[in-house]
Amino acid sequence: MTDKPLATLDIRDPRDGRPVGALRAATATEAAEAVRTARRAQPDWAATPAADRGAALRAAATSLRVHATDLANLVATETGRPFGSAHEGVLAGAGTLEQYAELGPVHRGRSLQGGPDAADFMIPGPRGVVVALTPWNDPVAVACGLLGAALVTGNAVVHKPSERCPHTGLLVGSLLAGHLPAGVAQTLPGDGEVGAALAADPHVAVVAHVGGTASGRSVAAAAARTGAKVLLENGGNDPLLVDEDVDPVWAAGQAALGAFTNAGQLCTSVERIYVHQAVAEPFLAALCDEARAWNADPQPLVDARHRDAVHAHVADAVAAGARLLVGGRLPEETGSRYPATVLDGCEPGMRVMREETFGPVAPVRVVASFEEALAEACDDEHGLAATVLTASMAHAQRAWRALPVGTVKVNAVFGGAPGGAAQPRGASGTGFGYGPELLDEMTTTKVVHLGVPG
Repeated sequence: MTDKPLATLDIRDPRDGRPVGALRAATATEAAEAVRTARRAQPDWAATPAADRGAALRAAATSLRVHATDLANLVATETGRPFGSAHEGVLAGAGTLEQYAELGPVHRGRSLQGGPDAADFMIPGPRGVVVALTPWNDPVAVACGLLGAALVTGNAVVHKPSERCPHTGLLVGSLLAGHLPAGVAQTLPGDGEVGAALAADPHVAVVAHVGGTASGRSVAAAAARTGAKVLLENGGNDPLLVDEDVDPVWAAGQAALGAFTNAGQLCTSVERIYVHQAVAEPFLAALCDEARAWNADPQPLVDARHRDAVHAHVADAVAAGARLLVGGRLPEETGSRYPATVLDGCEPGMRVMREETFGPVAPVRVVASFEEALAEACDDEHGLAATVLTASMAHAQRAWRALPVGTVKVNAVFGGAPGGAAQPRGASGTGFGYGPELLDEMTTTKVVHLGVPG
């Protein structure tokens, strides 16, 4: 594998366009060397008692908490995420490391009694080298989940954070590596080419990717050639269904929270809204009020390139006949802010309804019945999550059974029990990405039949 000319990651603050810093991207040669280093370090780490691996993660979590302010400031500076929300993400990451520190040592297999002189047992073991490709929208929490589960089960990790927040990724990596043997956890800054080189390395056992659908499919294609296990959380096009029997003002608040939080830059953001015609008028009025309130202090998108992509979806919808009720215009000031936007009259074929916009846009389609809403919500290639707002237990039951997604939320756009898992499907990915089930993904099972000599 030959190296191309050295690339530079030039990061600017999306709030005002000021330079944050520049980093040299890793080369293909350095990516291959990182995998070799991980392979050398992994057997000794796998032989380390599980309780000691857990203790190392607990120590790393403490370091994250100590440096939470620094990390949150970096996230805010590189991605535009508000400091308070960024700080919550850092603490969530530390909590995830602590969770896996407890779960890892008790992750176990099972035994089977054969004849009186024999037994079978099944024991999980590490897969080897794990490559983790993580996103910019919640960079600390997502990285801690993948890295924590991989490390506590005895794998070595090579982590490539998003090229949009490399300084954040490097700081997380250094805080983790400071509590681990050399080579067990490495962080490489770089763009998609570095990620592609890592995903295609024949010595990698697992590739875990959180990001867009197109890049996720490229990762899966590369891993298919090497035999690596693939964990993907790709893009989503999450629907929100508003039934006729709910308070439209409350429903509008839920819709705004789902569509506008973190400027719509969450994997499980609300991407398309189906509202029953019986409550459509008050719902739209309340949703517009919510959008105007969010626009009192709009959050920037991660960069101008992404802002332009979001605006293109809005412009396409308006050109195709949608009504622009709030927002939808590019601000004149420096930076990459984009207003909370409400669109009415959206049709199924519009890009804003068929593709992941990943911005603060609430496209609304008015439907004649709950059945129509459910049918259109199901007609999509993605399968990440969906939300249903209804007072009808029958409708809730019908919806969660029918929706072809990994997570269905009833009467709350966000939430979930600690330690909850998620398993996307369709174009949104494959494999568990969270919870105790992620430990199963990061391990492989060996079956031993133990008998006595004849």
